[in-house]
Amino acid sequence: MKNKCVLVTGATKGIGWAISQHLADLGAHVVGLARNTQDIDFPGYLYSCDLSNAGETEEMLRIIREKYPVDAIVNNVGIVRPEPLGEVDIASLYEVFDLNVRVAVQVTQTFVPSMKARKEGRIVNICSRVTHGAYERTSYSAAKSALLGCTRTWALELAPYGITVNAVSPGPVETELFRASHPEGSDNEKRALASIPMGRFGQADEVANAVTFLLSEQAGYITGQELGIDGGGSLAGR
Repeated sequence: MKNKCVLVTGATKGIGWAISQHLADLGAHVVGLARNTQDIDFPGYLYSCDLSNAGETEEMLRIIREKYPVDAIVNNVGIVRPEPLGEVDIASLYEVFDLNVRVAVQVTQTFVPSMKARKEGRIVNICSRVTHGAYERTSYSAAKSALLGCTRTWALELAPYGITVNAVSPGPVETELFRASHPEGSDNEKRALASIPMGRFGQADEVANAVTFLLSEQAGYITGQELGIDGGGSLAGR
């Protein structure tokens, strides 16, 4: 990854932060996008952008495209709105789809033409174990399933140009986003932990390791794949 330019969305917290740090440690030039950028010692070039605003996102992507030769993309930004079926708010459904799917499409379409021209590139979409089904996750499960479908479709379309597209699907990982709906000692925490054969939650660094591998030259013959980082939590036999 040395001297490669990698764009990471949702780059200042949790998994996005760990990915950005790992890439910087490997010598990559990291361009981060996040809504909150105050007082953050980011290991690269950090830009403030409300990704839920498609117009603002488009303008920021234009600026980045003109400044940096983006070699790879990590579509990491996302949002969860836990709601049981029967109480799914339609506005929340749209919001979850927008941030998890629209942003990934918008970001990727901005930089794919230059990747095609160079006949090389890497794209990794951060999906989730939730595509296998999860309590109170209608919106999130549907959105991440859609992103997984994008991953496979883009892999087919971009393979002739030497561009790989893969997905990393974490299980429960110790992040601020996860803890917002799984407080310590809560029933949600106990239920999540019980679903993991390895008996523990994942760490953001463990996800980052998988992402950086898929971005590397060593993963040049891997495309259209989903790699679960979930302690065995997606195994059918559990």
